Amino acid sequence: MVWIKRILKVLMVIVLSFVFFLFLLFRSDIPAEELEQKYATPESHFISIDGMNVHVRIMGEGEPIILLHGSFSSLHTWDAWQQELSPYFLTISVDFPGHGLTGPDELMRYSLTDYSLLILELSEKLNLDKFHLAGNSMGGAVAMQIASTRPDKVLSLNLIDASGAPSIPELRMDEQAPEKTDPWIIKVAKNPVFSSILLKCTPKFLFGMNMKQVYADPDKITDQAITRYYELMLRAGNRKATLDRLGAPRETRIDFERLNMPTLIMWGKEDSWIPVSQGYALEKAIPGSKLVVFDNAGHVPMEEIPTESVAKYLSFLGVEVRMDYFQEPKLMTYAD
Repeated sequence: MVWIKRILKVLMVIVLSFVFFLFLLFRSDIPAEELEQKYATPESHFISIDGMNVHVRIMGEGEPIILLHGSFSSLHTWDAWQQELSPYFLTISVDFPGHGLTGPDELMRYSLTDYSLLILELSEKLNLDKFHLAGNSMGGAVAMQIASTRPDKVLSLNLIDASGAPSIPELRMDEQAPEKTDPWIIKVAKNPVFSSILLKCTPKFLFGMNMKQVYADPDKITDQAITRYYELMLRAGNRKATLDRLGAPRETRIDFERLNMPTLIMWGKEDSWIPVSQGYALEKAIPGSKLVVFDNAGHVPMEEIPTESVAKYLSFLGVEVRMDYFQEPKLMTYAD
């Protein structure tokens, strides 16, 4: 009987230690107003679409480019790109419902189809007849779904480490297809036990670990970026929205044969979330598309190597790189 009591005491200590650990990790939601004061900018707009106030950042003028972020992210992933693109184009970045300053949707419309319909409605609200689309990760899949649904509205596609590639029947000789597995943060969020804990106990160090997975060079990760990702996840309702979104069935409605607009595919060679083999699969599936692989980048090239990646995109859009800055840039348009 003595040894049973000892075991019970040890178990009790373990349980109490775990409860105390969770208490230390407990984090309350951050009110939306507080985060809007910190992360909204003069270019921010909150546009009412189907009962949601969607956070949109609008900069520049000219042909419109709509920028779509990935899962767990926000429109801030495009900060550097918007600065570089806005002298030539009207740039519109969006926080999807359940992300960033937009926050949760009461009707839980978080599927790729829901997001694609939202972007089409946003384009109508902004009176955009046609527009360019650029999307990273999940945002790339949304961009393809929009383009295959309404190819008449999409001037061009830029797919950056995009999800939604078809299965790979053949590979290049120098490529091997790794097993498709969810990133660890998605596995944790999908686990019913851990997901319940994450609703209230969300440690900041997880976001640092996550960024080390999506960046090829950890030295480029800043405390400011980690804090932003962390605090926007704690925006009231975003944690539950994330779990609701990940718990919903996956669905895509991409008809690759309808993607007949000019398409540039970009990929970080060191992407551990969506391997570069998926980029080759997209290049094969989309007629006339071109794949550019960056040796020194991971899952988010527009964040990790913004200058190099946006230069490729500008060139694709017809903005000629100027050696002489007193010379006006040459701009080719897809609108004609």
